Amino acid sequence: MVRELKWEDVILPPLKIDESGIGEEDRIVGQERAMRALSLGLSIDKSGYNIFVSGEDSSARHHSVMMAIKEVENDKSQLFDALYVYNGYNPMNPISISLAKGTGRKFEEMLMRLGEKKIEKDEFLETFPYEEVAFFLSYLPEKENFPDAYRVNLVLDRSNTQKRPTLIETHPSHDSLFGFIEENKSAHLAIRLGSYQLASGGYLILNAEELMQEKGLWTTLKRYISMSEMAKRGTSVQGELLKNVRPSPIRQLTKVILIGSDETYDELAEKDREFLRLFRISPEFDFSMERNEKNIKDTVWYLRKNSKNLLPLSDDAISEILRYSSWFAEDRDMLTSQLSFLGDLELEADMTARKKKKSSIDKEDVRDAIKERSYISSLTEEQINREIKRGDLIVSLSGKKTGIANGLAVIDRGLSSFGSPAVISATCAPGNEGIVNIEHEAGLSGGIHDKGLLILEGYLRHRYAKTFPLSLYAGICFEQSYAEVDGDSASGAELFALLSAIGSIPIRQDIAITGSVNQMGHIQPVGGINEKIEGFYKACLSTTLTGEQGVVIPEKNIQSLILPYEIEDAIKRGVFHIWAIESVDDGMELLSGMESGERNAKGQFPPNTINRMIEDGLRKLYSHANKS
Repeated sequence: MVRELKWEDVILPPLKIDESGIGEEDRIVGQERAMRALSLGLSIDKSGYNIFVSGEDSSARHHSVMMAIKEVENDKSQLFDALYVYNGYNPMNPISISLAKGTGRKFEEMLMRLGEKKIEKDEFLETFPYEEVAFFLSYLPEKENFPDAYRVNLVLDRSNTQKRPTLIETHPSHDSLFGFIEENKSAHLAIRLGSYQLASGGYLILNAEELMQEKGLWTTLKRYISMSEMAKRGTSVQGELLKNVRPSPIRQLTKVILIGSDETYDELAEKDREFLRLFRISPEFDFSMERNEKNIKDTVWYLRKNSKNLLPLSDDAISEILRYSSWFAEDRDMLTSQLSFLGDLELEADMTARKKKKSSIDKEDVRDAIKERSYISSLTEEQINREIKRGDLIVSLSGKKTGIANGLAVIDRGLSSFGSPAVISATCAPGNEGIVNIEHEAGLSGGIHDKGLLILEGYLRHRYAKTFPLSLYAGICFEQSYAEVDGDSASGAELFALLSAIGSIPIRQDIAITGSVNQMGHIQPVGGINEKIEGFYKACLSTTLTGEQGVVIPEKNIQSLILPYEIEDAIKRGVFHIWAIESVDDGMELLSGMESGERNAKGQFPPNTINRMIEDGLRKLYSHANKS
């Protein structure tokens, strides 16, 4: 059934703000699942438990990682000293030795005493009873012949370190990550560590996308992780070649934390066989959270914390920001967890309030800041509406036409996006080619849009071609569109234009349609619903707002409606409309003003109904195609 939404259906009542029990302590808002995953990964000191943190840039991933590390960084059990010594068997393969925290200097002092023959090798081995020390001593030359052999390169001195190290490599390169060899020095003394080794026993944080941009870095990082794992288990393994020097790996694990996008994670998981073995923990930071009491209070805490250098926020200003938060999340029952965007809005509202010489920020300042954002980013949108008004873009906003429907597209430009009408035309003739996607033929159609067109054929077969083959040649086109079209949110409008053309049924042009369709004829929810409605409203406003115009949306998208106050008021005054539908039949009835009709006991649609006219049209196309 068709449901016209009333003003009461579209408004979002303001929230009452209860700030009791908010507190001052630092917290991560709305990411409980991700924080638990982080805590698990950081708490397990075992090979393979490296971490890939995914999610949106503004979802506090870096701050969350640092907060989670604070919970475990005081565990000093993983802190060791590490040094490189001379390898008399093969000087170009320096030996790495890991020692108890704070004992590296003692090793250095005792080695010098050994060279001066003040102690014996047995005493040295009693103090440092390790296999690699015994190997080192067995090939140690006389100091007189090679004095550098009695010098130590103490690369990790943890004697004064009280916390596990955390290093952030912002511009990773081979040298910065894995070290280099100094010129004109003995091999074991020439080794200079990179951040991977310096973070041994602790954490190394890297941006995944920056890592992948540097040729060979990802492959080398995997090798270092694997070598550290093998060395930790006591397996003899050679290190990476650094200017003909191949030092043995440090026998301490470095927990690598990659921070990147969902797309990078998915690509690595799909294409790299080693990735999931090495990175077993994958905290995923969500872009939205439930609009419950806890998350509301946590968001208010963030806003209060963010406003320390700003004018104070009134309760109605906070309520307005929370409304914007739900708009950003595209759901009335959700809030955005990308709090930095709310902080930006708060800052802009503060500027607005200061211009008005106010002592605090109220709801009008927040609304004005939102309007200012919209105005600043609306140049392209205004140009499109100007072209519609002049007739350069041929968009009918009144009357009826056959084979033409107004779809709705969302156009992204940087951080902003807006909705705009998209004229969709359909033509049909006898043939066996089926539905031809003109955008696809021109190389302007994405894979999801191609799939949507194939679904339309499935619907025609399911709904009408019960007793005869589907035989037609139909072309569907986005008129005056020269950019790539993707997504399936226009498949409903495409189907309405096609059905109109097949049945020669005129449909309303003062209504724009959004919603995807499945083969059963159900209208499915889509994204960007608020931008699409606002875009069509502005297009109508730029010409003539007749009072009959409006938008058809999927019933399931009512939950997403958070409209500008201007449109809420237009709906209240009855000069703009929103209809919610569940099926193709609902949409065709609204657009044509006719009954859709259901099959009777004999399997026939009633005469003079929408479905009868469409089925008759398909029969005629089949008959003509069969004759030819």
